[in-house]
Amino acid sequence: MPAPRTSTSPQRARALLLVLFTLLGFQLAGWLSRVPSVRDALELTPSALGTVLLVASLGTLAMTLASGYVNARFGGALVMRSAALVQAVGYSAIGLSTVIGSVPLLVLGVTLQGMAFAPVNVTINVESAGVERRLGRSVMPLFHAMFSIGAVLGAGFGAAASHLGVPVVGQLTGVAVLGAVVQLACVRHVVHDTRVDRVVAEAVPSEATTARVKGSGAARAAVTAWTERRTLLLGLVVFAAALSEGSANQWIPLAVVDGFGTLEAVGATILTVFTASMTVVRLAGTRLLDRLGRVVVLRASGLVSLAGLALFVLAPSMPLAVAGVAMWGMGAALAYPVTLAAASDDPVRAAARVSVVTAFASVARLSAPPVIGALGEVVGIREALAVVGAGLVIAVLVAGQARREVPSDADDDVAHLDPTSPAPARLS
Repeated sequence: MPAPRTSTSPQRARALLLVLFTLLGFQLAGWLSRVPSVRDALELTPSALGTVLLVASLGTLAMTLASGYVNARFGGALVMRSAALVQAVGYSAIGLSTVIGSVPLLVLGVTLQGMAFAPVNVTINVESAGVERRLGRSVMPLFHAMFSIGAVLGAGFGAAASHLGVPVVGQLTGVAVLGAVVQLACVRHVVHDTRVDRVVAEAVPSEATTARVKGSGAARAAVTAWTERRTLLLGLVVFAAALSEGSANQWIPLAVVDGFGTLEAVGATILTVFTASMTVVRLAGTRLLDRLGRVVVLRASGLVSLAGLALFVLAPSMPLAVAGVAMWGMGAALAYPVTLAAASDDPVRAAARVSVVTAFASVARLSAPPVIGALGEVVGIREALAVVGAGLVIAVLVAGQARREVPSDADDDVAHLDPTSPAPARLS
């Protein structure tokens, strides 16, 4: 029989997951807020910078595609511990690249950071959905609110560091060490084992069942998720959400600096407006979801994001641009957590499905940097961000797929994961 899963209470797991979401937001926004400094130190053109970010996205995509299998086969604890160390090395390499003027070292750093971020992102979202089920109420937006709070703190910290002349290497190395220590300390009490044999064994406590699904079941679950219509359409919503949020995080500082001829610290501050707006809506998100439901919330979010993006792109003055950024952030707040919660409705299939939908997010982050960077050289970064609107329109159109799914019963779960059993009917 498999070893028992962690006895950590859902309340304690929730508290530590909130810490981890905050930490990841702080690290990511802190590095992105210093992108102008990195660009200047290495004398990168917008197109070259976009290519560097593209490499990071390739690493993220590769690991996201593997995360469903890795989590289901080996469990989230090993994933979290390994990624903590890799991510620390990545952030440190990014900082060091600005000291020695090495673009290859920068590429290595952003690649390692992206590869480490992806499996952690899958693991903590699956674990958060599990905590939500164990608590019996909607809490997923709160986790992502803490990511936004961490991003606000990280962007603010980056702006302050830039204003005070703190070198990029000093900021990122310090954050790398902090992140590794905290993540390693939290893993034991956070991960409610995601190995697929243990999940199924809880539903059907039989040694024969566990033996049949172990290993091969993880691979089957990871592959089968790619054939499910609902999962793929949820992936389109996540694609739009990641395209919107990721483009804002990556390009708002530069768009403000280049578009309005202002200082890097001002650009980082405007990024803080975006993340702060997201945070406010995410904190109120549980009430909105309980009152309006997932579908209405997703459709309204897409429309508000679209309006805010248009205002930012077309604004003739800084105050109107700031208002547009605020609306954009408010609309971007709930799409990602709501869709990941929808993908996790069935606990047995959660890791595989979250891996699929987050792969769509990686594709968005993969395509956005080179496209926006190339367009930015022709029309300007701020104007190039208009391409994000196409994804938002698609998200509004397919938002109905987020309606709550009733998880299949234990027998269907075993049939789904056991290679000797017939595959279940695809979701419509």
